[in-house]
Amino acid sequence: MQKLLLHPAAKPVVFILCLLPFAWLFYGALANQLGANPAEALIRATGDWTLRFVCIVLAVTPLRTLAGLPALARFRRMLGLFVYFYVLVHLLSYSWFDMGFDVADIAKDIAKRPFILVGFSAFVLLTPLAATSFNAAIKALGARRWQQLHKLVYVIAGLGLLHFFWMRAGKNNFTEVFVYAAIIAVLLGWRVAHFLRKKRL
Repeated sequence: MQKLLLHPAAKPVVFILCLLPFAWLFYGALANQLGANPAEALIRATGDWTLRFVCIVLAVTPLRTLAGLPALARFRRMLGLFVYFYVLVHLLSYSWFDMGFDVADIAKDIAKRPFILVGFSAFVLLTPLAATSFNAAIKALGARRWQQLHKLVYVIAGLGLLHFFWMRAGKNNFTEVFVYAAIIAVLLGWRVAHFLRKKRL
């Protein structure tokens, strides 16, 4: 498995796999296959994929450690940028289909509805992470400060989960929320346990 992960074709394959959800949604929109309310389907699907990619990014380090696959780390930056890609498409879909790109209405909606405010806050916090996901930024910030900045992903995961919870609260449908909450809790719990174990050593 380590050899496969280090193969030159591995990154292009992962890149294509990460784009498949967007390609499917794009095709579905063009072919009118997103149901009775395609705008809502697109907004929700891109939000779902953002949260899924957050979980995937958080899973890289535990999987790398537990499975003994250090080569997994080479995909983390790309996966993190796909989190930003999907949240950006999510925000653009909301801004276009729900608000017609009316900046004043968008600002009022963010201030008025807590779940929109929380989601937008997650996007704002993700922006510096995406902007510093390059070697030049790491060198400019220094490894220590860069690592501290990118720990914001834990806060972002919590905000994304809260955004999803409040969105589903309107329909009293929490099944998926509990699934994502359990996944994120396990992934963050592993980090806490790993940190405490290292500290004792």
